[in-house]
Amino acid sequence: MKLLVTIICVFSWNIGLAQNREPEAQTLLETVSAKVKSYDNMVLEFKYVLENSEENIHQETRGNITLSDEKYSLNILGIKRLFDGQSLYTISPEDEEVTISSFNSGDDNTITPSKMLTFYEKGYNYKMDIIQNIQGRKIQYIRLDPIDSTSEIEYVLLGIDINTQHVYRLIEIGANSTKTILTVNSFKTNQPLSETLFTFDASNYDDFYINNLD
Repeated sequence: MKLLVTIICVFSWNIGLAQNREPEAQTLLETVSAKVKSYDNMVLEFKYVLENSEENIHQETRGNITLSDEKYSLNILGIKRLFDGQSLYTISPEDEEVTISSFNSGDDNTITPSKMLTFYEKGYNYKMDIIQNIQGRKIQYIRLDPIDSTSEIEYVLLGIDINTQHVYRLIEIGANSTKTILTVNSFKTNQPLSETLFTFDASNYDDFYINNLD
């Protein structure tokens, strides 16, 4: 699903190619990355927009995600995705179905939602771009160009709130003229979380079809 791919930034990279990174941009990204990694957990609410003027497409949706280390709980489009550190549970109330699949944490080419705010650490060249004032917030954009020339992504603009040093907006321009925009509307950290938040309880889904792919 394209929407989910963008949210969790699931794509491959080639780290063996030459890199061209502007020092100022790299310093800012490293600061953002270090801050994100210092949190015990993060709770984000976001808006996702998909646009393609050539195809007359404009779609908007909202969602939320809670992350703690590698574990996460993502809610979007009426679907819940729960990762407990070993298995991924995709829960669809509309279809009354739960799909269970395994996850290979040793696969370096797979970026999980826990890395959605640090995906840029590998696979991109980057440089400083424009600064915008958005409702009193100073947003510094960094342009990221994929090192892999065969990437389906033309470039990415990563907007960083200078005051909080958090990622505020991600704009992805695809090679097929599709633009996807992910805006973080709420960013909370180190929240008190239920011990069972990332635990799948099958007893809550007695009437669901369980599709176990493990």
